[in-house]
Amino acid sequence: MERTTHLVGQSSSFLDAVERASRAAPLDRPVLVIGERGTGKELIAERLHHLSSRWDGPLVVMNCAALPESLIEAELFGHEAGSFTGAQRARAGRFEEADGGTLFLDELATLSAAAQDRLLRAVEYGEVTRIGASKPITVDVRIVAATNEHLPRLAEEGRFRSDLLDRLSFEVVTLPPLRHRESDIPILADHFARRMAMELEWPRWPGFSEEVEAKMATYRWPGNVRELRNVIERAVYRWDDPERAIDSIQFDPFESPWVPLPLAKTAEASPAPQPAQAVMTAAHNPAECADFRLAVAEYEKAILAEALERCRWNQRAAATALQLSYDQLRHAMKRHQILSQ
Repeated sequence: MERTTHLVGQSSSFLDAVERASRAAPLDRPVLVIGERGTGKELIAERLHHLSSRWDGPLVVMNCAALPESLIEAELFGHEAGSFTGAQRARAGRFEEADGGTLFLDELATLSAAAQDRLLRAVEYGEVTRIGASKPITVDVRIVAATNEHLPRLAEEGRFRSDLLDRLSFEVVTLPPLRHRESDIPILADHFARRMAMELEWPRWPGFSEEVEAKMATYRWPGNVRELRNVIERAVYRWDDPERAIDSIQFDPFESPWVPLPLAKTAEASPAPQPAQAVMTAAHNPAECADFRLAVAEYEKAILAEALERCRWNQRAAATALQLSYDQLRHAMKRHQILSQ
């Protein structure tokens, strides 16, 4: 495989999924790959193809969610000239293009009911009929499909054909999310970081600081491996000292004190930010403190107000500055009755 399509990891849950795909690869049967976004479903599809007897045939990839419903069937099964408006010439579909190889259908759950009907016949009989044609075409295609949906539930709700699900689910490979692959996070981070350092022509790879490694270990990674790769590559290219361990990392690239407000809000006249002094009550001298709880509450309130003013009342930026989560900051503002601007 290409250098950019390696499967990297050592956690048992990840290795079990890779092993299941490897065992199913030589069998000429459909395989479903299930997983959250960014878990590597397309990489598993490539593995299934390259380890099969079809390795020297075409691997055709189609994202079922990338096309409008009206064009899905024409894209999958092809069409004859004049079969619909704009069809000036005949065109082979993805099934014909994948003849003798593998067809990878990503975002399978988004297929329309009509497309599911035609797909069922193609899987069952190995025949496809172009739109506008009267005779079917025989194709030899292995189907690998992927989705982040729970297809049995969609079948129960009538949103996905049960008989199609039965035929596609000879084997189901479910990929674990990165938050359940804790031991793989430093390995993946090191893998992507070294590649980025090589691209930047650094003389050596200095590694990450302990603080950055701790942050990576506790982050939830909603975008999984794809998000981790972006975060790591961004951290490396922003670092100015290749001789010193990387000590800064930003998970949200859109985080900024100057995030644009929605147009509706910017059109309104905004009141001036509330100064820190406006939310502070009388200062408390520790030597004269008679009410401990009140003194602590007022001090906390003043810290919140000062941070909000410094960040121009951007609450996410203020939460980051105080090393709080956004929800923690909101709860503290509510408790101290600090109104958002």
